Amino acid sequence: MPEFESRLSELGFPLDKTTPEGNLVDAVAVVDKWIYASGQVPFDGQDLKHVGKVPSQVSLKDAQTAAALCAANVLRAVRKEIGSLDRIERVVRITGYVNSDSDFTEHHLVINGASQLVRDVFADQGRHARTALGMQQLPLGASVEVEMILLLNA
Repeated sequence: MPEFESRLSELGFPLDKTTPEGNLVDAVAVVDKWIYASGQVPFDGQDLKHVGKVPSQVSLKDAQTAAALCAANVLRAVRKEIGSLDRIERVVRITGYVNSDSDFTEHHLVINGASQLVRDVFADQGRHARTALGMQQLPLGASVEVEMILLLNA
């Protein structure tokens, strides 16, 4: 198994756990070496986890776990599109959305879950720019959604 895929599996995110397919494309390689990965919510296989507002219905810790699961789902979708995560040269950007209570201001701490997973999988190649935003609602009531932009190696 390729190195990055092994790390993802070792971190508790097996590659064969796929999310339900919708009407849109999960990951698209565009403009030569760029991959724009659609947002993923915290599906664990076919089961949506961590539904609700942060922190009144989903704790900060559980929301961080959800963000990591979202990131893993993005990486699984990218792997499905390009064949191997070892083709990734760099994770360029992560955008994270948090379904939060109106007075919650720690969105960045939630999205740290996604950032940490990416760093654990890709090491320095996982260093990225990032935006963390609070939202009034997310699809299916999910607590978190994560999308990425990645660069393929030559």
